[in-house]
Amino acid sequence: MSTPHLLLGLLATGTMHGYELKRAHDTRLPQARPLAFGQVYATLGRLLRDGLVASTGPERLAGPDRTAYTLTEQGRATLDQWLSSVEPPMPYVNSPLFAKVVVALLVADVDRARAYLVAQRRAHTERLRELTALKTAPSVTVDDIVAADYAIAHLDADLRWLHTTLDRVADWHREVHP
Repeated sequence: MSTPHLLLGLLATGTMHGYELKRAHDTRLPQARPLAFGQVYATLGRLLRDGLVASTGPERLAGPDRTAYTLTEQGRATLDQWLSSVEPPMPYVNSPLFAKVVVALLVADVDRARAYLVAQRRAHTERLRELTALKTAPSVTVDDIVAADYAIAHLDADLRWLHTTLDRVADWHREVHP
């Protein structure tokens, strides 16, 4: 995830304070990890330094002074360039799930590796149920549905992989421990 580009995209909708940006991110990307306030303000500082956003100066509302930020022309050009570029598929498998299975096969016996895969499948299935229920909740938004669909597709791929790996775990273990 590119936090700078996400913030530029949110600022393309209008001027916002750091708090509003954090809240907009967490609302628009409901299944993503929430942004930390420190991450928002550190990123805004870099965007300001690089001329991609401008500060409209501090203003006092009901609480402390808040600095509002707006997108500059350079920021809009950077955002447009990012949106026009295709996101390449990941060239490497970078998954804690995959890494844990590999290590389990290296240091444990077949039964322990199989037990881990079964437990992981159970956890994935439970999360799949939660996301499916979320999609039918009375207050569901399109943001929620689209994010849930994305997460469900990834969970489904993991579940298919877990299923086929369970079928291969004994052979894989013999290959690792000849």
